[in-house]
Amino acid sequence: MKTQIKEIVKHRRIHTGQKPFSCDVCGQTFSLKTTLNRHIQIHTGQKAFRCDLCGQRFRQKSTLNRHMTIHTGQETYPCEVCEQKFERKTHLNIHMRVHAGQQAFCCDVCGQRFDRKSNLNIHQRIHTGQKPYCCGFCGQRFGRKSNLNRHMRIHTGEKSFCCEFCEQRFSLKTSLNDHLRIHTGEKPFFCDICGQRFRQKSTLNIHMKIHTRQK
Repeated sequence: MKTQIKEIVKHRRIHTGQKPFSCDVCGQTFSLKTTLNRHIQIHTGQKAFRCDLCGQRFRQKSTLNRHMTIHTGQETYPCEVCEQKFERKTHLNIHMRVHAGQQAFCCDVCGQRFDRKSNLNIHQRIHTGQKPYCCGFCGQRFGRKSNLNRHMRIHTGEKSFCCEFCEQRFSLKTSLNDHLRIHTGEKPFFCDICGQRFRQKSTLNIHMKIHTRQK
């Protein structure tokens, strides 16, 4: 019974936005104690998860699991349509809606359709002008919490995303993902015309101009 009550309390924080767990070093707050513990490792440099094959250490179990596929050759979940790969089956299932055209949620104002209700809710703020997320430093408002979080790093200088291979730090998760491909060799963007592959979409776009100039 106590376990059920704890889970209900945790779930309520999703709706209330309550973040009772605070980092003593930088003041960042979290809704879960486990998330705070993972965050503290950024400051302490602790890497509790070790690869038994090569000895490399990682802060998070999920990063170790991803690293282990280098040794085991274990396949991730590939999309049979575009060959993009995903670490989780749930992410692949969501991605497949792009190809299936399954967009069950429709905007009443402009008719645009979405594969998730949450994406529809965010989109509707374009029509309503609603910007519920406000920067405590400069007062600028945002329609998405993620945009506010990115904006806040301008004021704080925070670079919370760290490369497990070389320790380089980034303020955006997307920048870290781009950087990680240097270590993994992953090239998910490929040219439909000549088959050449690239680490970044921007590099593919530059490459495509070679073909368009030839026509």
